[in-house]
Amino acid sequence: MVLLGQFMAVLDASIVNVAIPAIRASLDATGSALQLIVSGYVIAYAVLLVTGARLGDRFGQRAMFLTGLAVFTAASLACGLAWNAVALIVFRFLQGVGAAAMVPQVLSLIQRTFTGTTRARALSAFAVVISGAMVIGQIVGGIIVDLDLGGSGWRGVFLVNVPIGLALLAVAPGVLPAPVTRVDRALDLAGLAALTLAVLLLVVPLVLGHEMEWPVWTWIALTGAAIGFAGFAAVERWVHRRGGEPLFADRVLRAPGLVLTAATLNVVMCTFGGWLFVTAIHLQSTLGYSALHAGLLFLPNGLAFAVASLNWERVPARFHAAMIPTGLILASATMVTLGLLLLDGRGMGPLEMVVFTIMGAGFGLSFSPLMTRTLARVPVTVAADASGIITTSTQLGIVVGIATFGTLFLSLDSGAGALGVTAVAEGVTLLIAAVLAGRAAR
Repeated sequence: MVLLGQFMAVLDASIVNVAIPAIRASLDATGSALQLIVSGYVIAYAVLLVTGARLGDRFGQRAMFLTGLAVFTAASLACGLAWNAVALIVFRFLQGVGAAAMVPQVLSLIQRTFTGTTRARALSAFAVVISGAMVIGQIVGGIIVDLDLGGSGWRGVFLVNVPIGLALLAVAPGVLPAPVTRVDRALDLAGLAALTLAVLLLVVPLVLGHEMEWPVWTWIALTGAAIGFAGFAAVERWVHRRGGEPLFADRVLRAPGLVLTAATLNVVMCTFGGWLFVTAIHLQSTLGYSALHAGLLFLPNGLAFAVASLNWERVPARFHAAMIPTGLILASATMVTLGLLLLDGRGMGPLEMVVFTIMGAGFGLSFSPLMTRTLARVPVTVAADASGIITTSTQLGIVVGIATFGTLFLSLDSGAGALGVTAVAEGVTLLIAAVLAGRAAR
């Protein structure tokens, strides 16, 4: 039940990608607006996750899961009825608020409900859903847009959440475990404000800078982002000294491998999120593929990811630590290779699809085992905050990936070799994740 909620939330971070060309045509949206439609959801989702985890401890995981699900479902309906790009951006932000209330409860419920080997299997399934839903979103989005049920077009990618959300709201209260003892945890509103400001100072100029030809304020904002993140760290120390509970508390950050894992997954999702965004635009706007054709091209990649993610435990345990960075090196090498193949503006032929499929296996051999191994070592007492930190890091990676690699792609005027150049840049960036993963997996 909780993984279905998690699946919907992650799906919505990517399902809109394949609908971007249709949204652009229908709402006459600019490139910057398109980036905000995709990343606005993830921004709200990312910065509010730890607060959502705290609210779960205070009011009960079941209550907060249902509350977040209700907000997410209502906002999905509003997105499907949006009349212009600005309205869609606002409703996407509200979707992110609902997801932030719902998603942290998923890992907390898993951590507190399962033990031993069943807990490891549940965490592995959780990791598969987080990244696998990103790929499935591309496929499902393509099918929905292409079918154009009832003339809904791109609106269907949002409206599909409504019946699913209503069904979950009807069934979940009888399935989710009864509330455990609640903890009256303090909310770090100062830290939340500082983190939100820093993220906005980073993302907004990256998204708007290209179309506005990089005015002075964008560079001031980017400088302010660096100061903002330093300020966030200072605020967190201040909250700790005053006896409060920082968003990123020391006792949580000291969990074995948590910080390095969060940093690794941030870089991984930065490249992966950026890749999904630019590929969807390239395949449809540059090459003229239909939404369904573009979406189905991700199927072999997604299947390879799923097979690797669900079977990595079959590899002897002594190889697990080395397997994680090796998987990322494989993903990096295949992404660079694919970029070089696409530099001449060609489409996704048989050779490109083989490379793309191997890329999915590389991601699967690294993402799922790294998250599972780390979260299995997190004490139950800090499970809620740890889940918030991990998921915040992955979602901020998606935001930064869309903003940076999306801007790189658009600055190349979406030309024939734009996707190739962007893919090479993303592949090289993945090597950073491989280095971090090698240390985190020890």
